[in-house]
Amino acid sequence: MVLSVSERTFAQEVFQASTPVLVHFWAPWCGLCRALDPTLTNFEAQWAGKVKLLGVNADQSLKLATTYRLTSLPTLILFEGDRVLFRFENYQGREELRHTLDSWMLATQNYPRTQRLQRQEALNR
Repeated sequence: MVLSVSERTFAQEVFQASTPVLVHFWAPWCGLCRALDPTLTNFEAQWAGKVKLLGVNADQSLKLATTYRLTSLPTLILFEGDRVLFRFENYQGREELRHTLDSWMLATQNYPRTQRLQRQEALNR
């Protein structure tokens, strides 16, 4: 089961995490959102200790939904600190999702966190 966070706990759980954080924006009425849960749970188990998985109920967190410009559910966003690394929308199937998630994690593993943050800071100058 995916740990849920609210607007109140989002910054602490996501921005202060020691690993990248995959946030699953969902809603109770969204059947596709619930269908992703087994794939996301398996993904978290495979990458244990290297990624944190959190869920946000978009209906109850309208400020976050607006901040991250959600246009469809489910939406997955991979954060490192307060930076968005990757975003996934328009779910096409479990295999595509699994491939995308693994690709994201491999990309984040290629650079240690400090190198990624330094590189990002240099790009922002």
